[in-house]
Amino acid sequence: MKHIMSFGILASTVLAFASPVLAQTVFVSTQLRLIEEATVVREELLKDVGSVDYVVEEPPQFAVRMEAERQAGKHTVSLVGALHGELSPLADKDSLEPLDDLAKKLAASGMPQSLLDLGKLGKSTQQYIPWMQATYVMAAKKEALQYLPAGADVNALNYDQLIEWGKNMQDATGQPQIGFPAGPKGLMARYFQGYFYPSFTGGVVRTFESADAAAGWEKLKALWAYVTPNSTSYDFMQEPLAAGEVMVAWDHIARLKNAISAAPDDYVVFPAPAGPKGRGYMPIVAGLAIPKGAPDKAGAEKVIEHLSMPETQLLTASKVGFFPTLNIKLPPDLDAGVALLAGAVTATQASKDAVISLLPVGLGDKGGEFNKVYMDSFQRIVLQNEPVADVLKAQGATMAKLMADTKAACWAPDAKSDGPCPVE
Repeated sequence: MKHIMSFGILASTVLAFASPVLAQTVFVSTQLRLIEEATVVREELLKDVGSVDYVVEEPPQFAVRMEAERQAGKHTVSLVGALHGELSPLADKDSLEPLDDLAKKLAASGMPQSLLDLGKLGKSTQQYIPWMQATYVMAAKKEALQYLPAGADVNALNYDQLIEWGKNMQDATGQPQIGFPAGPKGLMARYFQGYFYPSFTGGVVRTFESADAAAGWEKLKALWAYVTPNSTSYDFMQEPLAAGEVMVAWDHIARLKNAISAAPDDYVVFPAPAGPKGRGYMPIVAGLAIPKGAPDKAGAEKVIEHLSMPETQLLTASKVGFFPTLNIKLPPDLDAGVALLAGAVTATQASKDAVISLLPVGLGDKGGEFNKVYMDSFQRIVLQNEPVADVLKAQGATMAKLMADTKAACWAPDAKSDGPCPVE
């Protein structure tokens, strides 16, 4: 994805609009960007916390803006909300205020130390406070369960069983009944990075061109025979599920929530399938951080404390489907759809064959290019039926160059690297 503004133009824009005194705490977030979500943040999650200007930005533009403010030395942003991997480049440039005192308070309030340690981003001080977490799961209409293969456990499916399930549903209904969010704004790239590749290869970058990867792509081609062609236009699977266009879908929990909450008795929610290397899954942690030079550090700390309160965390789960980072029990009167999603998240995390795949780290503003490698491979191999080996060789070269250009080291499940993560 190309940036419309250069660093220079954006920096001058930042300077032009910066003022010595800001009336509001400017909170820039790459999360909860949708109009409905942003409205919940502004009208409910940030209610009674003071004057906060909640600004949403796409991840590439967020990276450009933060770098421009850092270089200019003129700061308009007091608080940022972003994914672990989006905050990592800021920490690498020593651009974030240490938040150790806040971290100690939250540890005492029941935030797991493992999550807080993740927020150190490899440094000795707390770089961000874990804000909310999520993952991706599968959902199915209960009527689809009659077509499950004999002996299959929906909570412990493998790819062969999912393929057979898809065939059974298509044979019975005359239509493909599985859907993926492979549209322009869908999160299909995360499926490849967090689920498909870890499940079939045990890695994401190192194993990109491997024989295991080639075998996985052949398996995906077999599955795609039972996936609706409309998947390439789907951005959110809650809509085709609710409309009855598909019976089974994979997506981010927040992008399934509306359909399941509207008719919780109609659905089952369960982990993604396992491959030869295990059951890949991608835990997603969003954090809150304060840039160095923030005009309203005190206001930003107040917002972090407010968003970290148990009642606010539970409201976040109920309204937008992202789960608490505090170790708190979900109440029995919680939205039934959210409770179903929570159960699937717990089942995924507790899977004996789970393979954790972290979000990409160290790519800076090149995250879109990284996603494109997987989506281009998918289009060429699955949709255009090009030879798997040829595509993986070509796309592997693109991947290797991207890793070299960004100097991004490997992240889990790939083994650690000294220097850029290699495509082996």
